[in-house]
Amino acid sequence: MSRTWYKILTALLWLAPTAIGLRYWQVWDRLSLRVASHFDAAGHANGWMTRNVSLYYTVGFMGCLAAVFTVVLYVVQKKYALAKLSWALLVFLNVEIWTVAYAMNSILDFNLSGTPITIAPLPIVTGVGTLMIVIVALGEKRGTALASTEVLAEEVHSGKAWGAIFIAPLVVLGAISLLIPNAVARLTVGVVGVIMIAAFAMAWDGFHYYFTRHGVEIRTLGFRLKSIPLLQIKNYEIQSWSPIRGYGIRGVGNHKAYVWGKSGVRVEMYDGEVFLGHNDPQRIVHDLNVIKQYQRS
Repeated sequence: MSRTWYKILTALLWLAPTAIGLRYWQVWDRLSLRVASHFDAAGHANGWMTRNVSLYYTVGFMGCLAAVFTVVLYVVQKKYALAKLSWALLVFLNVEIWTVAYAMNSILDFNLSGTPITIAPLPIVTGVGTLMIVIVALGEKRGTALASTEVLAEEVHSGKAWGAIFIAPLVVLGAISLLIPNAVARLTVGVVGVIMIAAFAMAWDGFHYYFTRHGVEIRTLGFRLKSIPLLQIKNYEIQSWSPIRGYGIRGVGNHKAYVWGKSGVRVEMYDGEVFLGHNDPQRIVHDLNVIKQYQRS
């Protein structure tokens, strides 16, 4: 698809706040001066605001959401061109904003006729959409699997300390899910829990670097994250990693980092770069020197 279609679909985000504004205009005379705006886990109203404030808040919130989504899509497209991730994110954010609009309209219906609010699609769409974005991001530009050959060295860079951080929140989430009577709220907590479990497992297992005669393969939990062909390796050097840049899998496309600590090796390729985090980066350099010998032989 062309860049024009990408811009058109991005602009469609702004139809959501417009649609909500038109919906308010359509039912304005039927709304009471005081409307329900907040609900507990069981779907019972426990917060109210005036009709005018409700209009400004809802349309303003939807407008802010559209603005944030537009900026995110612009930055992603600018940095990674029209990659698969750009399109996947575009579709997800369009579905997400209209799902939010559906939930906002459900609140209006509650105030008009007492119809129970329906927000079940929101956590489902958010959870499934997030999972799909992660899958696309992991599969984006990971290269062709290297030919099966003898592994000359294997290095592991794990983040067990980071993984342990997720244990306490997981216990809390488990307890909350047992206490919440509302199925939708319980589903939302469950989606968050699944994502946290996956993050915990990945951090605990760490990144596995397999050095072979054909290059380097990076894996976690048995899944191949990226292959670095030996002939694509241009240069490499030890570098530090700033916490500001975050941990785990960072970057998209041909510029990625796999790191749980403060040091590692930056591998410059002819079509990008990869940062291999490790507590003892000298070992990574040594292993790269070993496989580089096969390029010269």
